[in-house]
Amino acid sequence: MGNSIDNYSLVSFLVLVSLSSVVHIIRAGGYVPTEKFLLNCGDTSLATAEDGRKWAPDVGSKLFGAGNSVVSKAAMQDPAVPSVPYMSSRIFRSNFTYSFPVVAGRKLIRLYFYSSSYDGLHAANALFSVTAGSYTLLRNFNVSQTSEALSYAFLIKEYSVNVDGEMLNITFSPSSMASNTYAFVNGIEVMSMPDIYSNTGGRLMIVGYTTPFTIDNSTALETVYRLNVGGNDISPSEDDTGLFRSWSEDLPYILGAGVGVTVAADPNMTFNYKGIPRYTAPKTVYATARSMGPYSAVNAQSNLTWLFSVDSGFNYLIRLHFCEFTESITLINQRVFNIFLNNQTAQEGADVIAWAGGNWNIGVPVYMDFVVLVPGGSPQQDLWLELHPDIAAKPQYYDAILSGVEIFKLSHTSGNLAGLNPIPAPKNEVNPSLVLAPHSGHSNLKAITAVGISGGVALALIAGFYLFAASRGHKHGMVPSASDDPENTALIKSDNHGQKDID
Repeated sequence: MGNSIDNYSLVSFLVLVSLSSVVHIIRAGGYVPTEKFLLNCGDTSLATAEDGRKWAPDVGSKLFGAGNSVVSKAAMQDPAVPSVPYMSSRIFRSNFTYSFPVVAGRKLIRLYFYSSSYDGLHAANALFSVTAGSYTLLRNFNVSQTSEALSYAFLIKEYSVNVDGEMLNITFSPSSMASNTYAFVNGIEVMSMPDIYSNTGGRLMIVGYTTPFTIDNSTALETVYRLNVGGNDISPSEDDTGLFRSWSEDLPYILGAGVGVTVAADPNMTFNYKGIPRYTAPKTVYATARSMGPYSAVNAQSNLTWLFSVDSGFNYLIRLHFCEFTESITLINQRVFNIFLNNQTAQEGADVIAWAGGNWNIGVPVYMDFVVLVPGGSPQQDLWLELHPDIAAKPQYYDAILSGVEIFKLSHTSGNLAGLNPIPAPKNEVNPSLVLAPHSGHSNLKAITAVGISGGVALALIAGFYLFAASRGHKHGMVPSASDDPENTALIKSDNHGQKDID
């Protein structure tokens, strides 16, 4: 484990291509990474996942930097959990580091976790932190508690960090809060990625503030939600951009009964990525959308509203994806709407046709970025997204439309991304006497049904507030990160780049 890394021995899972070919491919189609690692932790042989990707074993790997560990298989397998990479794990009783040889630039990091008993250890004692270089990704993180609170079969934590040197070190550290804690991981994915989030021109503002906000190489991001609005789940293998992202349907996050209507593009529609890179989002995202519906009088008095649970004490990048693809909306000022984030105006006069270049520019994907401050307080808070027709613009249709949503947590200036562990909801238990009472009749049947329904509603609300893009076997969690972090306060200050942040 202490051997130096031999770059040439990594050819089986490290793919290098020339920068000139990458640029060409980016413009022509999907992104091709210059580095790609898929590490099946605790396994001894090459394994193929359900999506066809090959995972290299970490047993015998030269990616180990330092530390002692043991390997173990999961004690049981939930039917919703894929075998690769979740049925094997590496367990750490002390600090342990994986070292990945990379070139400087943005890297996509995905950490894969399945809560089970490994090596006879209790899942509740898996309390640990994870760092990537100078960034704290997780602190006092518990997979079991997080999975239970969010009703996920397994978790995927996804991050974007910039690497300045030639090595990316990912370190797992058991918590010092108790003597029997340990860390573990089932899989690690590291790949180069295009820098699609940085904005050094000062265009971004925090919603409700006027100070320019900068996302640059010093900013790390954690994916919290990624939704295909109006469409179905998109699995990593179906994300044809080359970034293998998961996109979830948006219905669980819509507040109230006003879900609007879903629309889909003609299968023969050609999408023209003339203003954004092809890898910004897959065509499938832009080929579906959710609008308010055809009743202008109703729309004028209502909103399309989504609700997301996020960690308190952080700034969030909200990326909204749009595309007009129907024959009824082809001109400027036909559909104009306002965008509200956390009950504040983020954008007035949103006109997708105008953003796309003007009249008759249908099938042109566009996106808008916003930054929202979620102040300190309870461990998690609700982040609201609302769309409402811009009646003042006197559009032809009182309506709004949305194709996709991405929400990213932004690191503090200290490099911290870790929040607090979500708290599982109280469990509802049926009184056995209600079931066994000899003369219960319809009255007690109603009581039992009421308990069942209230429990189901509670779980549905939790799923609606927390469930992300991927929580089942396939619906895994781009979930709010977890930890006990004294940095999460409601204070705002500007960093050296004029960026408002929380520290």
